[in-house]
This record gives sequence, structure tokens and C-alpha cells, in this order.
Amino acid sequence: MIELKNVRKSYDGGKTFAVSDISLRVKRGELLGLIGESGCGKTSTLKMINRLEEPTSGDILVNGVNVRLQNAEQLRRNIGYVFQGIGLFPHYTVAENVCTVPKLLGWSPKKVLDRCRMILEMVGLPATQFADRFPSQLSGGQQQRVGVARALAAQPELVLMDEPFGALDPITRSDLQEEFKSIQRKLELTVIMVTHDMTEALLMADRLAVMQQGEVLQIGPSTELLHKPSDPYVQKLIEMPKRRADRVEKILGADVQLGTEI
Repeated sequence: MIELKNVRKSYDGGKTFAVSDISLRVKRGELLGLIGESGCGKTSTLKMINRLEEPTSGDILVNGVNVRLQNAEQLRRNIGYVFQGIGLFPHYTVAENVCTVPKLLGWSPKKVLDRCRMILEMVGLPATQFADRFPSQLSGGQQQRVGVARALAAQPELVLMDEPFGALDPITRSDLQEEFKSIQRKLELTVIMVTHDMTEALLMADRLAVMQQGEVLQIGPSTELLHKPSDPYVQKLIEMPKRRADRVEKILGADVQLGTEI
């Protein structure tokens, strides 16, 4: 579905590289988590897939076709994109935001309306209640749901996500993570998700690609990275959720002990 071959990205004419010689494949229907600290090249990698950024060298193929051989605007219309800033049009209603790409693709009014209703229902925002609202009338979690609906409206096979749930409160974030994973499985979407949240990556991704300083250090299922980390940085990153879970268990154990004593 997606293949990156020796992809590099420099913003200063080749003096330094934000992305250094990355090669990877993402299978159809797979959710790949790109993880790593800020500035490691995750977002640059994501943006090169839909040509928001152009690679300095290397090839990116979607369904076997080099993205550089495709019209950039048309390419983006066929790839869903969800990011933390949401980017809804404030003067558009929810329905108008969701219907933007299908209309640009020339869908019939009936098909656009039917798809809008279906996808809003899928993300938990029934059209009868939310279609005519404006973004300012929604909570942060509801706005993010609209962002997801907009990305899925044109029935893309591929969705790119850049810290999509990072600005949400923990409860809303957890709910949306579970709902999106369910949608992804149901629709058999191919997804690349950028996140620096290791717990989020472990819960959502089928495979993880750990990046540092523009390079992919290791890529594989979470169990493989947990049991066979190929690099000290990978080991440190992958063990972080476990250390936090152990600390929570100790706190809960202390509370139980305290309650028994009382």
C-alpha cells in the first residue's frame, strides 16, 4: 500500500537532514505508529507522503505509484489527513466541513449528503443534532470528531494522522482512540499515525516505527520491540509505559493497604 525507499529530507540544501534514508512498507489495512521525541522527523516523514513536503531524494509509492508522478492536489484529496490543530473552517457548518472534499471530487449532492450523514453517525455526531452547528459551538472533543469525519468523508484508503488526540483531555482522548481504532478495523483503513505518546502507540498501532534524529531505529510489532529492542533508545522508549503502570500499581497497592489498616 505505502512504500518509502531511501527517503531523505533536508531543509537547508543538504547540510543537515530532518529525515535520513528511511525505507519502510505499510501493508493495506495496517495502522503504523511513528514514534519518537520532538524533532526526530516524524511529521516531515508524514507530510512527504501526501506531498505537503517534497522529498530531497528517494521515492514514496502509494499503491505502487510514485507520489511525485501524481498531481499533488488530487493526491491529497484521496488521502485522509487528521492533525492536532483540527483546522476546521470556522465559517462552515459541521456538514459543510465534512463535505468539503467529496464536493471537490464532484460527487452528486445526494451522495455527498448520504455520506455526510453516515460518517457523522460513525464518529458519534448524529447529523440531526450536529450537522448545522458551527465549530465554535462544539467542544474540543467534538471538533476533533469532525476532523476525523472530514478525513474519512471521501472514502480514502489511506489516512495520515499527526498527533490527532494530543490536545484532548484524558477521558475524551481514550474514547476517541478506541472509536477510531474500531472504525479503522471496520473500514480496513491503512493508517500512519505520528505520536510521541508511547501508551497511545502501543494501544492503537499494529506495528511501531521508532525514530531518532531522522532515522528509523527499529520497526515491528510492539511485542517484538518490548522483548527484542535493537537499540538502547528503543528500549528506554518502549519501557516507559510499563514503568508508569508499575508506579500506578504501587500507588493502588498502598491505597488498599491503607484502607485495610483503617
